[in-house]
Amino acid sequence: MKLGVAFLKIAAVYFLFGVGMGITMEILQDHRLAGAHAHINLVGWASMALFGVMYVLFPKAGESILAKLHFWLYNISLPLFMLGLSFLLYGNESLMFLLMIFPNILVLSVVLFVINVFMHVKADNITKIFNKDQKSAV
Repeated sequence: MKLGVAFLKIAAVYFLFGVGMGITMEILQDHRLAGAHAHINLVGWASMALFGVMYVLFPKAGESILAKLHFWLYNISLPLFMLGLSFLLYGNESLMFLLMIFPNILVLSVVLFVINVFMHVKADNITKIFNKDQKSAV
């Protein structure tokens, strides 16, 4: 549950950053960072929020070692990936090594997430949640 909540909180920060980035690009009429903006909104905000929801709904998945590895690898690789991408989009290749390393670590963390889902997310877990809610409402 803790990692699920942590993912949700970090997702909210990425959402704020992505929206701020979009407004700034529009005000400046400089859309060179549109690719980074899209990644921040999709890979930062949307994906992390979904990871958080999954880990809150399925606590067994959220408490596994795979979830911990997923969380740390994802949260270390994403900002470094975005930094390298932003430099590249501005035409500066000095941080190209970041793009050689961190997108791959991000993908590895997603693979760990998928394995975790297949190992720990079961239909009967969600049924228990909804049945418990119905019983407490009576």
